[in-house]
Amino acid sequence: MALLPPPCTPPPGALARRSVLLGTAAWCVGAAGCSGGAKSPSDSSSPSAGSRSPGASAQASGSPSDAERPRAALPKAISWRPGPGEIEPAAKLAAVRLVEALGTWPDGQGSERAAAARAAALGISATPAAQLAAQAGSLRPTADAAVVRVIDAQYGGILTDTASVLVVCDQPTLLGSVVHPGGTTVDVRLSRTSAGWKVTTLHPAAPGPATALDAAAREVFAQSRIELPPASAADIRSGAVHDSVLRAMLQLAGGYRLSVSVVRSGHPLDVFGTDRPSDHPLGRAFDVWRIDGHAVVDPATSRTLITAFMRAAAAAGSYNVGGPVQLSGGATANQFFSDDTHHDHVHVGFTS
Repeated sequence: MALLPPPCTPPPGALARRSVLLGTAAWCVGAAGCSGGAKSPSDSSSPSAGSRSPGASAQASGSPSDAERPRAALPKAISWRPGPGEIEPAAKLAAVRLVEALGTWPDGQGSERAAAARAAALGISATPAAQLAAQAGSLRPTADAAVVRVIDAQYGGILTDTASVLVVCDQPTLLGSVVHPGGTTVDVRLSRTSAGWKVTTLHPAAPGPATALDAAAREVFAQSRIELPPASAADIRSGAVHDSVLRAMLQLAGGYRLSVSVVRSGHPLDVFGTDRPSDHPLGRAFDVWRIDGHAVVDPATSRTLITAFMRAAAAAGSYNVGGPVQLSGGATANQFFSDDTHHDHVHVGFTS
């Protein structure tokens, strides 16, 4: 059965396993030069502009030269909007709009200066706009054009006057005549002012280089019931995610379709508002924003479904399961927890 995404999320099935491995290629099938040629960003055989000697292979095969080949088209930008059940929708909107502005640009407008101008167009004053553009990191890959499509925006932490919003996004880019898959997660920090929520800093994901996959990682990528955004997939390819996390994903996938938001990179280093290290950067946790096609934040999502999933996560070995429902009866006093930060996702953490 096709999943029904929340408003302004990628189209049904866009995050299925093969779509994760192929990035945004599934969204641009049918666009000239885009269908049939997409590969994982780590695939060294992925086509790139200028990778062939001009006209050589085209003349041999009778196909048009690169100069004659129609240019591929990026998918259209879709502005993300918060759905029902959000505690501070204005904070999420401020974070998302900046990420969309910095990570989406037309042909030839990918410079830091142009990114700063797009931030300034949101009403951010010139100096902070320039500083935020300089912090964009993986949100500004080398490309002629790019488009950000936000998958989810969840809290990394929410307090009275400060917040961390984790903006999870897919970001196809156009380089030469080829569309390349991509995407990242950005930890956007905000502070509350008299005028509303203001972005203060950006911390984009940096998953690290890919390594040879172990058996558990291969199983995760082969499991269609586990949906991974680009940064989380890159985390697993980097080899920095513990097998306890991968095995728990696989066990949970036996009974649920789980849409993962964050694994390791793009998450605050410490539990927000404390000096306690988070399990995420250590590769010992993952967050789930949607279960069986139902967003955790949506009040219409069955609390019974969320409760059952949280208990299943504990049964899969998690010592620290957080979500929008406070459960009792854990193996330890603190095995289950609930707070405002976790009203929009389920956290599944491990000791090793």
